[in-house]
Amino acid sequence: MASRALIGRTVRRLRLERGLTQQALAVRLGISASYLNLIEHEQRAVTASLLIKLAETLRVDLAALSGSEERELEVGLKEVFADPLLAEEVPDEEAAAVAGSAPNAARAILALYRAWRVAREDSGGLALPSGRRILLPNEETRDFFNDNANHFPSLEDAAAAIHAQLAAGPHEMNHALAERLRRHHGLTVMVVPLEGALRRYDPQARLLTLSQDLPRESRGFHMAFQLALLEAREAVEAVLAPADPSSAEAAAMIRVGLLNYVAGALIMPYDPFLGAARELRHDMEALSARFGVSFEQACHRLTTLQREGARGVPFFFVRTDPAGNVSKRFSVAGFPFARYGGSCPRWVVNTAFATPGEVRVQVAELPEGDTFLTFARTIHGPAARWGDPAPVQVVAMGCRLAHAAEVIYSDGLDLDRARVGIGLSCRLCDRPDCRSRAFPPLEHRLVLDPNATGASPYRFEARKKRGNGRPG
Repeated sequence: MASRALIGRTVRRLRLERGLTQQALAVRLGISASYLNLIEHEQRAVTASLLIKLAETLRVDLAALSGSEERELEVGLKEVFADPLLAEEVPDEEAAAVAGSAPNAARAILALYRAWRVAREDSGGLALPSGRRILLPNEETRDFFNDNANHFPSLEDAAAAIHAQLAAGPHEMNHALAERLRRHHGLTVMVVPLEGALRRYDPQARLLTLSQDLPRESRGFHMAFQLALLEAREAVEAVLAPADPSSAEAAAMIRVGLLNYVAGALIMPYDPFLGAARELRHDMEALSARFGVSFEQACHRLTTLQREGARGVPFFFVRTDPAGNVSKRFSVAGFPFARYGGSCPRWVVNTAFATPGEVRVQVAELPEGDTFLTFARTIHGPAARWGDPAPVQVVAMGCRLAHAAEVIYSDGLDLDRARVGIGLSCRLCDRPDCRSRAFPPLEHRLVLDPNATGASPYRFEARKKRGNGRPG
């Protein structure tokens, strides 16, 4: 329902980006300009045949017409406008209109809000001599990968060229990587106890040292990273340069992320990995076993399979810790992550901590009706020493319900009856009967009645519809 409502705004954005008038696009589609105008203003539905024509004419895939970009911008704007420190009330309809009709303005608003939050939460940032500190480096890095749909064709080509020279199967990859480093670069790889580190490279001694605490698949990934650093650096810098990061820290984080991308593409080559994913119907444990990689590495690689003409299922990816801190996320599937604040406690991403090592599955339905098949599992790292808690995180993936049949975790589920209503975060969620609510919604007036106790910790009035930005 929600994705259909966004199609008109998406068509309008794509038309304007290509410099086409309504009349010009209508002629190419074989419809009238007035009919196209109604579509762009959400007053006419789009048939399947017209949807295909739109994709061909605008030279985009059908996923690009889903409205995920507008949806993500809209969610970001709603978060911004829900901040209680902003005195002016902005209706959701206006936020949606800005996201759809003026996406550059929407991004500017989000950038200003992020800068304001940095200034408010970290006033020391204002004292930097360069004056360029606008985004936290990790936020800028996330935006960079998200803006590129986490897919870089030139890096895929660089990884494929290296892999062709290795001529090794998945379970011989570690040996092949070590031999490549030794024969072509004069590097020695050693696995020894390392204090306070998992990997160290000494360029003078030509020595790559890996911690004995690393499992086999992680040792392979670190060797692939080192090989990428030596053989794909120019390709990485060519991708990084146009981004013009706002700080040296952001540039370093993006560079490391791109090198990690090459490493993943090297040990999980695109075509074989995509073929195996389809064959195994995205059984992540079977897929990781086939390629000799970790559960997280296999999940992460799936989000990069966006090659034109050979796309994988569009998945979102998120990694979080028990405190709710998100350390990695990608939203190829168009899942609208809340940028500020925690996520919904009802979401399987948070409940998976209760069953360590078990894949948990959930059909998650957002308040607007968008529904995703989501699966999640804990991953564990080694403790630094006896007495320290071992790090535990949850890795979660998800796709729109339309792709559920392609994913093994949907087997046996009644996809309609199994739906669980979740929100983006408690402060943005309008669900009145949620027993897991941690905070009241920002835009609702609380109802405090000492004579009644509801199922939800907070009772609130339904928000009244507003028009023209004023209370109705």
